[in-house]
Amino acid sequence: MPYSFLSHLECSACSTRHDADVVQGLCTCDAPLLARYDLESATSAVSTSKIAERSPDLWRYHELLPVRDPGSVVTFGEGMTPLLPLSRLGGSVGIPRLLMKDEGMLPTGTFKARGAASGISRAKEMGVTAIAMPTNGNAGAAWSAYAARAGMRACIVMPEEAPDITKSECVATGADLYLVKGLINDAGVIVADAVAHEGWFDASTLKEPYRIEGKKTMGFEIVEQLGWRVPDVIVYPTGGGVGLIGIYKALLELQALGWISERLPRLVAVQATGCAPIVRAFELGDRVAEPWQGASTVAFGINVPRALGAPLVLDALYATGGIAVAVDDEELLSDQQLLARLEGCFICPEGAAAVSAIRRLRGAGWLSANDEVVVLNTGAGLKYPDTVTVDVPTLRPGERLPRTQEA
Repeated sequence: MPYSFLSHLECSACSTRHDADVVQGLCTCDAPLLARYDLESATSAVSTSKIAERSPDLWRYHELLPVRDPGSVVTFGEGMTPLLPLSRLGGSVGIPRLLMKDEGMLPTGTFKARGAASGISRAKEMGVTAIAMPTNGNAGAAWSAYAARAGMRACIVMPEEAPDITKSECVATGADLYLVKGLINDAGVIVADAVAHEGWFDASTLKEPYRIEGKKTMGFEIVEQLGWRVPDVIVYPTGGGVGLIGIYKALLELQALGWISERLPRLVAVQATGCAPIVRAFELGDRVAEPWQGASTVAFGINVPRALGAPLVLDALYATGGIAVAVDDEELLSDQQLLARLEGCFICPEGAAAVSAIRRLRGAGWLSANDEVVVLNTGAGLKYPDTVTVDVPTLRPGERLPRTQEA
């Protein structure tokens, strides 16, 4: 049996078919390409019971991933992150059945490891030796690590205001790192020029078709961890939107395999009020998101003023009866600390934005107390130490602790 049932690539806009075994970027119409699989053949080759016998990593779904030869897989053991019940937080916001998929447990500390694993593995299999990409930080850190493990060069361009830890990760793993006085879109212009004139492979968001394939395994895992059923709602912090697009793609593939019913969860895209192009487009009922001017938010990973995948994100929201919502920095930072105090989970500000969105949607009645809600935390809070102010007493050696009421 084939290791992968990858069939071809299909344009997300014009449906033109492309050869999956040729290095590809965007379609000739400038829209992203999506990997397609021979799902009919896959149905007879793999089952949920077979998957249950495999190692607890994302490659357990290899029939529905793009790497044809297992020898090409580049891995740190990524995948199968915990799906944690948040009973205390859920009780405080009126959602007793609240669960969190904690992607902060992945290699390099964020969900970006999934896309890097599939993207680098497929690039290696197709003979790519050097990749270039713009990033807000975490994707560059992940792709640099996986590129190093694959023996590939990596050129990373990120805004100079990106988290310092992600810069260190890129340098430590040997990437050529450059900072730009601007936003991720400005970094993208520089990368596009390097791709055109220096021959780098463009690994920018959705400009290669395989990052999304790793991201979609979040959807596979949520469904498997719930006993091969779907929750009522999935809430996702959205910048470039690849994770949400991938989850929706996973759900459609699972439907085609007959592993889940026709009912899909309502998908929620969460942005910051300082950068909310997809929310604005959703509220207008549009399919195209106009660039956001003056973008700024402490949740740096979702500070994406122009997302190539915005039409696909909006399609997923409309198709599932979902919604897009924006929250401000003050409330997301407050919820980041609340979750840590109530549940012991120190999450990234992007994940905290999704928690704030749940609070807001419950207050508006869009979410009910009966809903089973899965929120995605896309990274470890440890990557954002500046979001927590440490102002505590300093004791002299031998000094006694001050008395507290609890003690």
